[in-house]
Amino acid sequence: MTPAHQSIPPHAGERAQQAGAAQQVRNQGLHILAINPGSTSTKVALYDAETELFSHTVEHDKATLRRYESVAEQLPLRRAAIVDALESHGYGTAPLAAVVGRGGLLAPMRGGAWRVTQPMLDDLACARHGEHPCNLGAPLAREFALLHGVEAIIVDPVVTDELDPVARISGLPELPRRSVFHALSQRAAARTAARRLGIAYEAGKFLVCHMGGGISVAAHRHGRICDVVNALDGDGPFSPERTGRLTALGVLQLVHEGTYTFEALRRVILKEGGLWAHLGTNDLREVERRMEAGDTAAAEVFEAMAYAIAKELVSLAPALLDGVENSRGQGGVDAVVITGGMARSVRLVERLRRRAGFVAPFVVLPDVEEMQALAAGALRVLRGEEVPREYTGTGQDLL
Repeated sequence: MTPAHQSIPPHAGERAQQAGAAQQVRNQGLHILAINPGSTSTKVALYDAETELFSHTVEHDKATLRRYESVAEQLPLRRAAIVDALESHGYGTAPLAAVVGRGGLLAPMRGGAWRVTQPMLDDLACARHGEHPCNLGAPLAREFALLHGVEAIIVDPVVTDELDPVARISGLPELPRRSVFHALSQRAAARTAARRLGIAYEAGKFLVCHMGGGISVAAHRHGRICDVVNALDGDGPFSPERTGRLTALGVLQLVHEGTYTFEALRRVILKEGGLWAHLGTNDLREVERRMEAGDTAAAEVFEAMAYAIAKELVSLAPALLDGVENSRGQGGVDAVVITGGMARSVRLVERLRRRAGFVAPFVVLPDVEEMQALAAGALRVLRGEEVPREYTGTGQDLL
């Protein structure tokens, strides 16, 4: 029986089949356009199968963005930026096989690939489930797909919801637990870890932690993300910008006493908490520089954040230790997967390994790229490895 930390090369026949499929896509001269709109930027990338042809980030002027009353009104600005990026890199007239956009705030849905449909566009246009620049991913993909007569899809949106029924129940019936997390980068990282371990993602059991401005943790069981620590609703560990979990009565008291209005406290919880609230910076590298200069406050907050992340990682282990065997025919976890920008911190990863390394071997993947993950999802559709689902905006999308 092979230990989990050893890498097993793919079967020769499987390698040949994958190489043949990739070569077939390349030989057809088809390209995948990936679009990822963020708060103040639009990322654009073009791929030939797995090969990146170019990647470009357009930074938008914040004052210009503030002139728009809604995110939906930014569509022409973002569209023009994508056209300029394609033309500046010499691909203005390149044929496309598919266009993939970042998924927005939609009704809860299973992960994977979804066709951009009119019900999806309608929900995003009116911000039915919340407003965020990622809501522009699907409509932008649709516009460029229509120009080329190809499919427009989204992949693993932030509202990916594959929770076990038991994981949905909270202590208050009116507030069931929600699944909102870094689904795209999490699943891409888990797939990469599975390849390193020489197993299929669908055969493995992984605890995955994305560490960026927000931190999310999720349990991946045999291809399904069965429980998550929500990165958006004030759950989980504190992060560079977010407060993480706070005591409910304490939050109510702050509002009741007038210390914060609802909107002000919401801003603190999502954007001005964590490292920023304690140390006045959301840059982990700056925190580590202060630590090296002897700043005891920075060291204390750093250790507290590492401790909080490790606790959340370990807390999701029961979701995987349910009698279902892992890829080695055992009941345990195949790997703890660490991804996101803060995974580059050797000090932070080492602290996590010390406290949570007993659960499973660590696989550290700081450079899992969202654009590559989007394109990989589109490529699975092109190769027939995955059939995109049809969005309805109802509970049927969870089936």
